[in-house]
Amino acid sequence: MRAVVLTAPGAPLAIREIPTPMAQPGGVIVDVLACGVCHSDLHAAAGDYPTALPITLGHEVAAMHPKLGPVLVYACWGCRKPDCWACSSNQEMICPNATEAGLFRDGGYAEKMLVPDEYYLIPIGDLDPARTAPLACGGLTAYRAVDHTLATLAAVPHPRALVIGAGGLGQFGLQFAKIRSAAQVVVVDASPEKRALALTLGADAAVAPGEVEGTFNAVIDFVGAEQTLQTARDHVARQGIAVVVGLYGGAIPFGFGLVPHEARFMSSIWGTRDQLADLVALAQQHDLHSEIEVVALEDAQLAHDRLHRGEVSGRFVIVPGAPT
Repeated sequence: MRAVVLTAPGAPLAIREIPTPMAQPGGVIVDVLACGVCHSDLHAAAGDYPTALPITLGHEVAAMHPKLGPVLVYACWGCRKPDCWACSSNQEMICPNATEAGLFRDGGYAEKMLVPDEYYLIPIGDLDPARTAPLACGGLTAYRAVDHTLATLAAVPHPRALVIGAGGLGQFGLQFAKIRSAAQVVVVDASPEKRALALTLGADAAVAPGEVEGTFNAVIDFVGAEQTLQTARDHVARQGIAVVVGLYGGAIPFGFGLVPHEARFMSSIWGTRDQLADLVALAQQHDLHSEIEVVALEDAQLAHDRLHRGEVSGRFVIVPGAPT
């Protein structure tokens, strides 16, 4: 089968003919229909995650199962040992011994993929696989981040939420905040095009950095740079919540008097298998909009290069067999 393989940190992605994976006991082979390209893939390709090479990247996978039909693959594969508190609480994405697809196990930049257990497959019905694939990480990560804020937003009259970053995850995040809460949602992004898109997706306002006014009961930072974390600190309300999702590596001082009184600051990572199932159900009930650009397996490196340069408004999606 054809697959896009990372052979060395920083090396160009190579499309190769490799053996079709063999199903392990309890495992299943699925035909990849579509695979989103995530910023985490760039980190993996750069060698930021210690993993055995060569490896097939890709963790936002929509696939065809012989019995279940079209499915999303939940890519956070925990150790599932009885004494693992993370797996026992169905939070495999924070299992210390997890082996995520596309990061530590072969993923979806390929024609076929080995999934260790049918449990990790979520049927998607008649949802479009290419548009649904990014839900497996980008959508799920935004869904969980918004989930962290819902109790805070529900506890106050006239709640306000600030979404920092209107890229692929932020676009999902603002829609989830509008669907799942009564909050006024304001989006901040440096790109005029992304601010305009945010308004079409339901944001109540979209402003440039430096134009944010007032305080917000919830702030979700989908960028994670020092400047955006400063924005979160400066605009989260007392007893509000600030959630950082972005991987840009920023940091701010934390201590008594350095942040608003009793404001909570936390990180959020990926999501649970049950949350992915809930998200698929949400997508079947609501017309979630996501900007995608379909590319072929042969164009995976081009997609990485363009994503690194910020030349995409939403998500690249690799579709095996798509024209180059």
